[in-house]
Amino acid sequence: MKILVCISAVPDTTSKISLSSNNFVNMDGLTFITGPYEDYALSRAIELKEANPDSIEITIFHVGLDDAEPIIRKCLALGADSAVRVHVKANDSLQVAHEIAAFVQENPVDLILMGKESIDYNAGLVHLYTANILGWNHYSPVMNLAVENDSCLLKVESSVGSVQLSSSLPLVLGCQEPIAEWKIPSMRGIMAARTKPIVVRQAIAASSFTYERDEVNEQNRKGILFQRENLTELIDIIKKEVRS
Repeated sequence: MKILVCISAVPDTTSKISLSSNNFVNMDGLTFITGPYEDYALSRAIELKEANPDSIEITIFHVGLDDAEPIIRKCLALGADSAVRVHVKANDSLQVAHEIAAFVQENPVDLILMGKESIDYNAGLVHLYTANILGWNHYSPVMNLAVENDSCLLKVESSVGSVQLSSSLPLVLGCQEPIAEWKIPSMRGIMAARTKPIVVRQAIAASSFTYERDEVNEQNRKGILFQRENLTELIDIIKKEVRS
C-alpha cells in the first residue's frame, strides 16, 4: 500500500509577523514548520506503517522551494520512506492540487493524506481540488482512520457531530486531531533521514493568479454596548454602515 502525505511549510505561530514596504508579509526571520494538521496526517500514516512495516510505503510531497528541505528531512526522520518536492513557490490551492494530481497520475498511490487546512491561509481546498482532478472519493476533516484490505474506516466531523463510514480506496483525506498523536524523531531516524531520497520535480501547473498587493483595512471599534431590548438600534447602525 502506498500512502502520499502532502505537507505545507507555514510560519511558526511563535514568530513575530511584520509587513514589508510593499505591504506583503515580511518573510525574513520567520521560522517555518510543518503545518500542524499535516503533522497529524503524517503521524497516522506512520502508525499504519508501524503496524504493517512490510506492506506500507510512505512518500512525502511538498510544493515549495529548497528552503523547505529541513522540514522535509524531519518528516523523513519520523519514518517516511522518501520525499518529492516540486520546485516552485506555492501560490494557491488549485496550483498545488494540480501538482499533486500530476505526480499521482505518473506514480500511482492508494491513499493521499494531508491536513484539513494550512494554518497560514486556512483555505482548506487542496484536498477537495485534488480529489476532483483525480476523480477520487474525498472526506474532510477526518478524525479517525483505520485501513482494512481495500477500504478505510473513517470518523468524519460534520455540522451535526461526527459520522462513521467506510469507503473504498483510493481516497483523498483531510486530517485533524485526534487522528493520531504527534511524533518526535529519534536520533536513529534523524541519521537515517540523511540518506533517504528527495526527488525534485519541475512544476507543471502555473499559479491561477498573481499577487500584486495586500492591504489591511483598519477600522476604529465603535465600542457601543446595546441592551437586548434595543437591538433595533444596532440593526439601524449596520444598515447605515452598509449603505455608506
